[in-house]
Amino acid sequence: MTAFTASATRLAGLAAAIAGWRPDDFWRATPAELETVLAAFAAPATAATAPPDAATRAALQEQFPDG
Repeated sequence: MTAFTASATRLAGLAAAIAGWRPDDFWRATPAELETVLAAFAAPATAATAPPDAATRAALQEQFPDG
């Protein structure tokens, strides 16, 4: 499977699952239309998506030690 085929298959599946698009809808859409539809379902970026600070990482490492 080529990279294009794998990407197209994944995006077609997302368009079907998220937006209810049929395969014909996907293949007739422009990349900009697909991006707009998928972006509408994406969670907005918030402060909650910021990386954890040092204290939080230390607490997680203590709670979930490797090894």
